[in-house]
Amino acid sequence: MKKVVIDKFIPFEGNPFEGVAEIERLAPADINADTVRDADALIVRTRTRCDASLLENSRVGIVATATIGTDHLDFPYLASRGIKTVSAPGCNAPAVAQYVFASIFSMGLGDPGMRLGIVGLGHVGSIVASWALNFGMDVYACDIPRQSREHGWNPAAPLTAGDIPFRSLEEIARKCDAVTFHTPLTRSGDCPTFHLLDRDFLSVAPKALVINSARGPVADTADLIAALRRGRVDNAAMDCWEGEPGISDELLRLSRISTPHIAGYSIEGKKRATAVTFNAVLEYLGSDRRIDPGVALTAPAAVSRQAVTDSYDPLADSIPLKSDPSSFESLRNHYPLRHEVPFKS
Repeated sequence: MKKVVIDKFIPFEGNPFEGVAEIERLAPADINADTVRDADALIVRTRTRCDASLLENSRVGIVATATIGTDHLDFPYLASRGIKTVSAPGCNAPAVAQYVFASIFSMGLGDPGMRLGIVGLGHVGSIVASWALNFGMDVYACDIPRQSREHGWNPAAPLTAGDIPFRSLEEIARKCDAVTFHTPLTRSGDCPTFHLLDRDFLSVAPKALVINSARGPVADTADLIAALRRGRVDNAAMDCWEGEPGISDELLRLSRISTPHIAGYSIEGKKRATAVTFNAVLEYLGSDRRIDPGVALTAPAAVSRQAVTDSYDPLADSIPLKSDPSSFESLRNHYPLRHEVPFKS
């Protein structure tokens, strides 16, 4: 029988692969070349680096990651081996948007007219833009790859093209009160995002709040620490960190909100990601069986401020990590999943 190795922290009920494949649930630290050697499929999260060192002597034919991010996948190697790859883009986007606005509101910010800079108008950024407009905020959206293809973005459907022009990163740095980053992590190409949030960006104008719930190395840790020390940034909400799980103690102390990479950890998001990845593997294995996530596949177009603050408190989630920085991985792996923001009534 075929075999599927699954990260043990990916939640699911029963055995969706019964009669199709044997499953083995392993902690990320135990997913290695020996344990995947006889596997036909892997279902992982960001903690499992999928490259030659893991897969060279295996029979794995598909790697499915139950995450938005894919920088742990060595795409050139996987393609060279003919290994199929699947991710779950957008699965946790509503939860990350919830994190962003809960962070903003918990600091007494977010009044109508506040200038919110959104860097990256993809699955997450587009929801953030939609909700921000509904809250009466002034949205400055920067998306360099989209700007090269599209004249602008559509406020009624921010993921699509429209007539609202994109802003430059420099304009966002000069004019915005708060800035939130929603880009992938790239280190090369036309639009690298590595250390996008750096000294040049932070030195232009003071900011009330900077949020990183994208990828840790999107922010230059040393430059952000310096900006917080000098008062160029009043507050930081950090969910993603350079060097995870060995994060900067000083940035942890200086950031008002400090969470262990759990911005997208919602019940609904996990159900979507599980369905996407499991269904891809079931299809690869030749089964007609499919999993229904049992939740809405898209975010509400608008939510209320009260619903956001009632649904989540990121300051409470910061206490355990600030108390014990070494608990980062444990807090992340055992995080009690929360519900997303309910639809606006």
